Amino acid sequence: MAQVVVGGVGMTCFVKPSESPSYVALAGEAVRSALADAGIDYAKVQQAYVGYVYGDSTSGQKALYGVGLTGIPVVNVNNNCATGSTALWLARNAVLSGQAECVLALGFEQMQPGALVEHWKDRPGPLEDFIKVTTDVAYDGDVPMAPKMFGGAGIAHQNKYGTKDTTFAAIRAKASRHAVHNARAIFRKEVSVEEVMASPPVTRLLTRLQCCPPTCGAAAAILCTPEFARRHGIDATVTIAAQAMTTDFPSSFEPDLMRVVGYDMTAAAAASVWAQAGLGPDEVDVAELHDCFTANELITYEGLGFCPEGGAEKFILDGDNTYGGKVVTNPSGGLLSKGHPLGATGLAQCFELTGQLRGTMEARQVEGARVALQHNLGLGGACVVTLYTADRGAR
Repeated sequence: MAQVVVGGVGMTCFVKPSESPSYVALAGEAVRSALADAGIDYAKVQQAYVGYVYGDSTSGQKALYGVGLTGIPVVNVNNNCATGSTALWLARNAVLSGQAECVLALGFEQMQPGALVEHWKDRPGPLEDFIKVTTDVAYDGDVPMAPKMFGGAGIAHQNKYGTKDTTFAAIRAKASRHAVHNARAIFRKEVSVEEVMASPPVTRLLTRLQCCPPTCGAAAAILCTPEFARRHGIDATVTIAAQAMTTDFPSSFEPDLMRVVGYDMTAAAAASVWAQAGLGPDEVDVAELHDCFTANELITYEGLGFCPEGGAEKFILDGDNTYGGKVVTNPSGGLLSKGHPLGATGLAQCFELTGQLRGTMEARQVEGARVALQHNLGLGGACVVTLYTADRGAR
């Protein structure tokens, strides 16, 4: 498949809801940073795909009008936690199709404190079928639904393979070690497995430190053709070599909470990406995975093929998910440490991996990174897997 250049990326710091500026300010900062990184003016952008979950219709236009009023199409995107990567997927498709040479993907979120809730009570909820299966399985009682679903997926893994509670906690400890070097992360204190286990319980499996925090922030990417990059002197080191988006299968509604939270979506999207690129999971140097909860990162290792089914515990205990191992996962600190502003997350992952492939991430740089994988998942459901490759001679 034709390659699409990631010509510029930008990202704000992620902050607590109580400390956040408006989504307009967040979005403006991210877009201006991406444009500056690409070295172009907003007038060069021909289309924009803008993702957010919590906001009124056409908030995307409001977010961009402070950057420029150029009359371009602005498409608002809402796909739950996969919103940012869905905007990226749409932007890439616009470039691949020949509709545009230069496209902006933007994601932002101005969130509220506390657990995620549905805001519309007078109509069918998009997650009601998932909630029914989760409730019927009944691993946990009166806890918020998202940790109940993902914690239940971790328990399902334990029931199949005997995975220890401390193995899940080790994922959070690893994330904290990585986040120490990320000035944009909300949590930068290193924590031990023992501290993770001692934090207040949220579900039967998960403690508070194993759940990502509600966060505000924005991130953006400029995608373009290689020809456009050459004409405008844009760094073409990083290209999207393959990408796939999937939604739910019948298995999502069977009483296996690993499937309910998207394991099969992940596996199908990854298989498509490997086939498109002619590469395999053993060739990935660095990855940003959707670690909304430690349980999801653990099962995602297997869904992407980084280890065999049932092999995640060994993968973690052998250190194959960090520096010196097989694939460095979430060098940014991931959602667990960096935070999870829903609409921004997928593009924040793009920001991190673009920097890794350019070799510019300083203390958290993965040495010699040439192939990077992004995994972004939203219930209800959507999964986007994106494979990036680097050509250091294309600067």
